[in-house]
Amino acid sequence: MAASGTGTPGRLVQYVVVRSDLVHKLAWPLGAVITQACHAATAAIHLHYGDPDTQQYLAELDSMHKVVLQAPDQASLSGLSETLTEGGVAHKLWIEQPENIPTCLALKPYPKETVQPLLRKFKLFK
Repeated sequence: MAASGTGTPGRLVQYVVVRSDLVHKLAWPLGAVITQACHAATAAIHLHYGDPDTQQYLAELDSMHKVVLQAPDQASLSGLSETLTEGGVAHKLWIEQPENIPTCLALKPYPKETVQPLLRKFKLFK
């Protein structure tokens, strides 16, 4: 689908998908879950730092746009990661250590229209 540096016009967005069951069923503190999202977003930027879309996203520091979505559980998060990998969509699946628990994933910045269709079934995180 979209490897690196599409260079197409359009708003660059970094999508982050967080497991909602961590808060709502497993009673993780909200701050701990937010931290997971921060880790994933930072790791995705670091891993794809040289990508032209990532560089443009970082150059527009005061107008970065992120969208945080929720996955209902570990299976749906892992399934999304597999779908993204198969589609050539660069992302980082964050696995909390030492517990070895997948908690969230973050895509590198992409033009919104490039990746939004793959994320339609996921709702905004609440």
